[in-house]
Amino acid sequence: MPLDLSAEVAVRWNEYDPKFVPLLKEGGITTVLLPNRNEVFEAACRKARLKVQALAAVQFLSLESINQTAPNASVALTSGQWPGVSRGPSQGQDEFSAGATQAPWVDANGYWIGFLRALYPNRPALLGYLPDEKAGVKPDTLLPYDSLELALVEAWVNGGNYLLSLEPRYHARLLRGEGKALTAWRRLGRTARWLQKQAGLFRQPTFPAITVLVEPNDGLAEIANLLYRHSASPALVSAANPPAPDPSRLLALVAVGIQTPTAEIRRRILSHAEAGTSLIVDAPGANAWWRDPQLRLVRSQEDREFYSLGRGQIVAYRKAISDPSEFAFDVIDIVTQKRRAARLWNAPTVIALATLCPPGANQGRALLHLINYGSEPCSEVLAAVQGSYSSATLLRPEGSSSSLPTAKRGTNTEVTIPELERVGVVVLE
Repeated sequence: MPLDLSAEVAVRWNEYDPKFVPLLKEGGITTVLLPNRNEVFEAACRKARLKVQALAAVQFLSLESINQTAPNASVALTSGQWPGVSRGPSQGQDEFSAGATQAPWVDANGYWIGFLRALYPNRPALLGYLPDEKAGVKPDTLLPYDSLELALVEAWVNGGNYLLSLEPRYHARLLRGEGKALTAWRRLGRTARWLQKQAGLFRQPTFPAITVLVEPNDGLAEIANLLYRHSASPALVSAANPPAPDPSRLLALVAVGIQTPTAEIRRRILSHAEAGTSLIVDAPGANAWWRDPQLRLVRSQEDREFYSLGRGQIVAYRKAISDPSEFAFDVIDIVTQKRRAARLWNAPTVIALATLCPPGANQGRALLHLINYGSEPCSEVLAAVQGSYSSATLLRPEGSSSSLPTAKRGTNTEVTIPELERVGVVVLE
């Protein structure tokens, strides 16, 4: 079995003075990943009930490389943008800012966790990117201290983990005991302990309304990214094992950018349209594996064609998807706003993820996870979740649970979150 860090708050650490062990405890750390052995420091960690692991026990790899490793290897994905809000990579502006009239650009990594869980269900879903240029951090950028907390939050909320790595200047100021650095570190500890306490909330299946077939492919990852970013709560499933048709719940099956499937997999994918689901594809011409004698052209648009098949439809794009953001809105329109899993208002820096509790003690519950990527709290966040629920409870690290009024709007239930600092979970029953 691979080293299981899924339930740990693990930090990559290269300071071996035992005096820093209490500091690690304050940050909520449970496992220390060391690049080199140090018996004195390791003994101090164990005395404080901190686990110690060799950093070399974890392989830090790209998505395609993970696909080539042994099943029992412990791996962490190196892909990822340092999370937060900026004006976007093309604007050349300072990180973590947005103009007063400009929609903020949210850098998020929850979709990578979804990818790992879909493709490698028997491995812990771990992220291991660094605060460097590869992650969009310029050498002269001092990251907000609380962005490390954000990196941990988004990984846990999406059902995985992030192996913490401190930006060097933050690391140095923390070791010197500077006030703002310590405050952010202690807040990290509070949030880490809350995440561990609420761990059962974070590994539930997403609503299947929008299901995306995925492979180890960066292009597919970006399509999933934009669906996540627009709070569509997509379910990611390996293209090698498509789900069974269920048109009452699975409204759109996205099968764009995938390799030409085998005859058996092709039949399983097409069965969704036959059963009543909207199947979305983008393989044109000779690569149009989805063509079937039973197809009937219904209408054409500039960039796509609509065919009927059985009780459903196939939406076929004429070219490979080149604009994932526009495509995400297309998919949401096909599902319709009324039937999407979750929707937010008055929260441009918040991403929502709607999940369902499987059969068991919590069956019938829906969970709405909210992550604020901005530096300021959001007030009066209006959220809608698919389904009819009579009660809602807000859970968050900074306070006790609180009840929220619910309002029915068609097939949705709406709630208003008075204030969202970094993370909150709304439990609906």
